Amino acid sequence: MIVSLEGKTAVVCGSTQGIGKAIAEEFAQSGATVIMIARDEEALKSVRDSLDASGGQKHLYLVADFTNPDDLREKVKSIGKAVHILVNNTGGPKGGEIINAGTNEFENAFKMHVICNQIMVQGLMDGMMKEGYGRIINIISTSVKQPIKGLGVSNTIRGAVASWSKTMANELGKFGITVNNLLPGATQTGRIEDIINKKVEKTGKSADEVRKEMIDEIPAGRFADPKELAYAAAFLASDKAAYINGVSIAVDGGRMGCL
Repeated sequence: MIVSLEGKTAVVCGSTQGIGKAIAEEFAQSGATVIMIARDEEALKSVRDSLDASGGQKHLYLVADFTNPDDLREKVKSIGKAVHILVNNTGGPKGGEIINAGTNEFENAFKMHVICNQIMVQGLMDGMMKEGYGRIINIISTSVKQPIKGLGVSNTIRGAVASWSKTMANELGKFGITVNNLLPGATQTGRIEDIINKKVEKTGKSADEVRKEMIDEIPAGRFADPKELAYAAAFLASDKAAYINGVSIAVDGGRMGCL
């Protein structure tokens, strides 16, 4: 099966590193024109210039901060062209037990994940409706099915995004727009290294010991490569996935114990 995104325009949030960058790269290789969104303009320029443009694509970027929803709303208005694919992807809240979390942590995380996702969809869905083609993909976490110890705020907010996504899928399906979630397991990104370092501080174990303990919980016996999330995203973004709507797909090497 050949997955092609030729002729499609995709907005990828958080696209300068980790999973977001891998998705931007895979989409470009599959023929899409990519519009990247992140805070760091120099990093955006660097990634944009490295993307495959062999299909004649002219990749773009927007500098926006998801801690400032009003600014994001104005930036999205400036896109000025029909977008077929949207990938909502934002860095997760800091770790910690939920009982110790401040209310401001929940408010900030809700703003960055739920409110900004809403802004992105509202800003782009008219173009998707006119095109009769839309793919909204939210990068969340396996915690929406099985909460992860020590990630109290993240577990809460990710669950909110999953419910928002399912509701959006029900409303937009009739317009040829699908809304699905990818749930990354332990993936080799900067965030996983932060989690390992925090466990080192808390337990006094070495980083290698902590990493081994985490990997031992994964049937696949390793962390995911960000590209493996990108492959799944490219499929969901394609015409091959037109009848997949309103679901949360784990890409976790089999780590979750639930069905």
